[in-house]
Amino acid sequence: MASTNELIRNYTKAIQEGNAAIFAGAGLSRPSGYVDWKNLLRPLAQEIDLDVEKENDLVSVAQYYRNRRSTRGSINQTIVDAFSKDASTNENVKIVTRLPISTYWTTNYDHLLEEGLRESNRKPDVKITQEQLAFTVPGRDAVVYKMHGDVSFPADAVLTKDDYETYECKRPLFRTALKGDLVSKTFLFIGFSFEDPNLDYVLSQIHSLIGENKRDHYCFFKKLEKTTGETDEEFNYREIKQRLREEDLSRYGIQAVLVDEYSQITDILKTMERAVKRRNVFIAGSADRYDGAWDQAAAERFSYLLAKELVRNGYKVISGFGRGVISSSIINGALSEIYENKYKHMEECLSLRPFPQNIDNPDDKRASRTKYRQTILEEAGVSVFLFGNKMADKDVINATGCLEEFEISKAMGKRIIPVGSTGYAAKAIMDEIRGELDSKYAYLKDDWDVLEKETDIDKLVGAVLRVIGREG
Repeated sequence: MASTNELIRNYTKAIQEGNAAIFAGAGLSRPSGYVDWKNLLRPLAQEIDLDVEKENDLVSVAQYYRNRRSTRGSINQTIVDAFSKDASTNENVKIVTRLPISTYWTTNYDHLLEEGLRESNRKPDVKITQEQLAFTVPGRDAVVYKMHGDVSFPADAVLTKDDYETYECKRPLFRTALKGDLVSKTFLFIGFSFEDPNLDYVLSQIHSLIGENKRDHYCFFKKLEKTTGETDEEFNYREIKQRLREEDLSRYGIQAVLVDEYSQITDILKTMERAVKRRNVFIAGSADRYDGAWDQAAAERFSYLLAKELVRNGYKVISGFGRGVISSSIINGALSEIYENKYKHMEECLSLRPFPQNIDNPDDKRASRTKYRQTILEEAGVSVFLFGNKMADKDVINATGCLEEFEISKAMGKRIIPVGSTGYAAKAIMDEIRGELDSKYAYLKDDWDVLEKETDIDKLVGAVLRVIGREG
């Protein structure tokens, strides 16, 4: 059994390293209105005088129905009826498809995963037949392996005992691919009951081949609650059975995480998403004017070193390429660290998002830039604000773009770090959040004085890094 903290820590690390995978079961789709395996088979079981509540082997139930009817037509229609209706993407699907995960496995027939990826502006490469494993969709962001088929092809969906018994002949490459991913990636099983014969077969094969030298994977179990009319003896029996099931899964490296309510899974996924995004740091800053301790050389040096140290410490720097030399210094600092370390790839460490140009209409330009800022900040988990001034009719004013980025960051719940000692918009932001320092911005408290007053570049860079890395 694993703790929630262990899951968040280890799975977040796997996501950041590109080694994470999702295995989605029917429970992931249920909040969107789709049925689970038991409820899919319930009407079929009733037609052959069986009660699915009394049956543990649902594969056999499907086969019994197939035997009685002598054709598969009714089963195909049942699948189409259950999974063709319009359904909205639920919160858990939205989160797991927003996360930078490139591998998704599912036994579900619905289209929620691929639709969720598209809604997140990510291109899915969906594998329904094993022939599709042989080619790659250009520009794909993630692969969705539908190892039991798809509602669009109900006649080929895996459901009956016959389907499972012939799986090795008809779809052997799915098992091979799944074995490889289970060996090389860290899986999070969501909404999965672990009653599927295919997965049991694959896990047993891996166990026999590599023994104890397997990766850790994670799944969710809901803590049992006593039902109405259930005796203490019956409840204790269920608890014993669940503990034994958890221990058995651990043989395959699958660590169970207990939750009191299924809603906690959403909270855990949100925490993971925040942790992943916190590695992406948006630096907002522009300057047409330099004064006091911050002459142009000092401002450039600070921006350069901040970006360089962020990349060195494993963060990704995001820049909107704003006014003045600040953005250029940020980019140069990040590139310096990337080029000095041959193992750091540019796309993993730096994201350049220049604003759209050549928009003549002022209203269109303003709306376009607002939308673009929202898109840029969606990628980030942290927003750092430096300087922020511009010339307007020969006067120096706080940069409106920088202030808008603060408002967007605040609305999106980003970790906001204003370096107030650089003045202008950064100072205005610091003054605005001062009243909520003990509550909403408590993560700034230990470094508040440094960020507000210090002009020593090394001390300021250290303070920003500490605030980003601080728990809470």
